[in-house]
Amino acid sequence: MEELYTLEKEVGRGSYGVVFEGHMARTGQRVAIKRLPCSNPECIELYLQELWAMRATAESHVNVIALHSCLLQTGPRSLRPLKPGVLPLRLVESVLKGSVVGAPQSQGMDNGRSTTKRRTSSVSRLQDRTNACQAEPKLNATDCTTPQRPQCRAGKRPSQGEAEQPGPQRRLALWLVMEYCDGGDLNRYLLSRPPDAERNHGVVRQLCRAVAFLHGLGITHRDLKPDNVLVCVTPKGPVVKVADFGLSKMRGGLGDGGLTRQHFSSTCGSDFYMAPEVWGGLTYTAQADIFSLGVMFWAVLERITLLEEGTTQEQLGAYVCKGRSGWLMPLGEALWENADLQLCIPMKFKRAPPLPPPPGPSVCVLLSDMLASNPDARPPADQLEARVRAALKEDSH
Repeated sequence: MEELYTLEKEVGRGSYGVVFEGHMARTGQRVAIKRLPCSNPECIELYLQELWAMRATAESHVNVIALHSCLLQTGPRSLRPLKPGVLPLRLVESVLKGSVVGAPQSQGMDNGRSTTKRRTSSVSRLQDRTNACQAEPKLNATDCTTPQRPQCRAGKRPSQGEAEQPGPQRRLALWLVMEYCDGGDLNRYLLSRPPDAERNHGVVRQLCRAVAFLHGLGITHRDLKPDNVLVCVTPKGPVVKVADFGLSKMRGGLGDGGLTRQHFSSTCGSDFYMAPEVWGGLTYTAQADIFSLGVMFWAVLERITLLEEGTTQEQLGAYVCKGRSGWLMPLGEALWENADLQLCIPMKFKRAPPLPPPPGPSVCVLLSDMLASNPDARPPADQLEARVRAALKEDSH
């Protein structure tokens, strides 16, 4: 590794593996390097999906994280770059066989069982942190535990303990070398700064462009949320980058409108951003990404946040308060239970200066359309930026 890249320090740790800040040995360019331990076939399948999607986007769009290179590690000192367009056969074979190639049979079987267990989380209370403003919020890239989680979580990512399994195959790993984003994720960037309407509008427009680009390539992200949006700080303002394609699905040769006809069945994503049809276990299309964007846009524009009880992890996200006790329920779950539910946009309570003004009538109509229970009623990605611009312009008058 040191012949190609220098690892400086760890900057993130999540369900899959570890992200380091590093530098290219020859040029000194700063990069982010993600190590993905290939300890079981379920993890490997997600890693290959992420690699395939990132190769498709390459460095083609300013608002999508750029992949510089990928390396395969097969031993303590064995590391080789992968050729563009080629997947490592050893990992593909592991996915097809359902066990890590070269590992003892018992290990492969145990790993397979460990990631397919279904569990129902206990109902936990979430504290309302609407419009909270902290100078330095303590954030990390983990999901909030959500009330009434669905029983079937086929796309649920393995826990960190499951991702790192001891044994002979612990050294088998993929290393993804990507552009470095010095602003952290969208939660950290926005919540560590005073509210700014123009900055929020810029973030929303950039996310529109990113998702339109991905859908145009036939890529459905399936896990859009602030944690998976990174920020590069520039003199002209923040440049946001959609990242983390582990749950994405890619379809080729679709033609115009084809992506909205491609259906998926795996229940995956992050609770507060999942569409109603995903919550209900129905088949769904790329329009589920539009619902996730709607949740993010609403939270960004109004600075709506939530906090899991007993933690200091604050994150941007819209929700529904249920009952007198004020339990927080994800919008998708609430709309699945009641498709006729009328969302209160803007969220009129607990607003205080110096918060940005609430979104105007035109933006509120757009948010309602993006959060529609019926996926076909949501605007497609290729029309979204134009609608955002028109709504902001109309409200400015």
